[in-house]
Amino acid sequence: MDVLIDSTKTFEKDLEKLSPEKKAITIQKINDCATLFYSSTAHPYRKLRTIPLLSGLNGYESSLYTLRVSENLRVILTVDEDPIFKQTIFTLFRVVKRSDLGMSYNSIAESLYREIMHQHQGIMQSS
Repeated sequence: MDVLIDSTKTFEKDLEKLSPEKKAITIQKINDCATLFYSSTAHPYRKLRTIPLLSGLNGYESSLYTLRVSENLRVILTVDEDPIFKQTIFTLFRVVKRSDLGMSYNSIAESLYREIMHQHQGIMQSS
């Protein structure tokens, strides 16, 4: 399966703010994770974590994950598997300090899943 890596402008700005050493480590960790998706015998999601969203997705599963780069640095990304085109697409959203992870993750989730989350909230309020 092919792996495509796409990055947002915000991710690129975050990456540019890092020292050359941290930037290289971040890129290497992303590439190491992407390599797991090439192998059908590996468990590719073992390096990724999810954070429970403040608002539910009404039964849908999130494709938003975090990748640990170092003790204090995380990458927020989505992983979307496309079996028709036999590819996995990584979209890199942010590189953040661990202390900023929750707020950044929820902000990205809100923008990605806005419609689903608002439908869920509407259902909860009408109950």
